Amino acid sequence: MASRSYKKLSAADRVFHVICTFWLSLAGLVVLYPLVYALACSFSSTEAIMQGRVFLYPVDVSLKAYGAVFEHDLIVSGFLNSLMYVAGGTVVAVTLLILAAYPLSRRDLPDRKLFQTFFVITMFFNGGIIPNYILMRNLHLIGSRWALVVGFLFSCYNMIIVRSYFMNSLPSGILDAAHIDGCGDFRFFITIAVPLSMPVISVMVLFNAVMIWNEYFRAMLYLTRAQTYNFQIVLRNVLFIAQMPPEMVAAMDPNASDAARTMLQQLRYAVLIVGALPMMTLYPFIQKYFIRGMLIGSLKE
Repeated sequence: MASRSYKKLSAADRVFHVICTFWLSLAGLVVLYPLVYALACSFSSTEAIMQGRVFLYPVDVSLKAYGAVFEHDLIVSGFLNSLMYVAGGTVVAVTLLILAAYPLSRRDLPDRKLFQTFFVITMFFNGGIIPNYILMRNLHLIGSRWALVVGFLFSCYNMIIVRSYFMNSLPSGILDAAHIDGCGDFRFFITIAVPLSMPVISVMVLFNAVMIWNEYFRAMLYLTRAQTYNFQIVLRNVLFIAQMPPEMVAAMDPNASDAARTMLQQLRYAVLIVGALPMMTLYPFIQKYFIRGMLIGSLKE
């Protein structure tokens, strides 16, 4: 079917398709190669990595790096902490988005424009790092796990996207019919509005999960104990130590042997793969919703 459609195209359209396919393939290779290289290095021996013999496939296959990853207490705790932050933070963030977006999508909401203006102002004006830090300190969240779960999780931009979906995908006739059948607003929201909005909810789940999983700067500001570090902070420490000169590593840890320092070169690739795996695993399950959700507002029937 695709070949028949391609034959019906004009010469100019065929050239356009060829050029697009070439550039998209090239862009895909540029994006994919670093991941393939890191995956190959994570399964290669340290000697092969240091000698630059790894390009597309593992050389002298070894699982020592992954064994070291799961034996390192901070890496394991950081991974589990990130999973906890993602689960708790995503639930809180998506719940707040839905609870704010649905009322604003209702044209019969009193002072609707006033509330919209209030939310939009927060998109353009922010107190900055220092006022936010003072706020978190006054809330006694410095050093607490809750700093990454309940802090800075509401996005006005995402809320506007969800509100637009509610307005365009839930015709007023559905609400009127529900009211005629005796369905109240709260029941309509739970049993009709939310189930029909799974595409945009799935997109928001993915957006927030990726954002929280990749959270680095705020985690560095507000997490003060190693037991609460997320995976990105642990990854930063591993990469930082792996790039340090041997004499500096020895000065920091006199007991560190040459073998241990060399092992860090292989360990950092394994940590990168482990860090990217959860989000890569999550995406295929919500891909169909993601594509539909990203088209919000692009078509109007």
